[in-house]
Amino acid sequence: MRTIFYIVLFLGIPFLAIAQDAPKVGDELKINEPYGQKFNHVSFPQPNILIKRGKVANYNSVYGVEVVVSEVKLADEDNTYVMLTKKDGTKFFGYLSEVRANYHEALTSGELEIKK
Repeated sequence: MRTIFYIVLFLGIPFLAIAQDAPKVGDELKINEPYGQKFNHVSFPQPNILIKRGKVANYNSVYGVEVVVSEVKLADEDNTYVMLTKKDGTKFFGYLSEVRANYHEALTSGELEIKK
């Protein structure tokens, strides 16, 4: 009887950890520098679009920016997309008020970090 209790206990703990990882509107995050040259899980515009709009074609202006989750969209059970707005209310690159990000993938890759 005791072994059944321990099996149920250890199988149930990972499910509780996954359930607590769900994003909520109002959560604060920080954008980090990506591992490669571009963001893979945060949907910033391509450099050629920035050049056409007269902006500098790099992402240095978004490194370290604090953002707030404004909307949560559940695509399927594996992908949760969030809409991010800047905490200070300004726009990304001077024209985007919000950007979309794959929440779990961006956290795993280090592009986003939960602000504590």
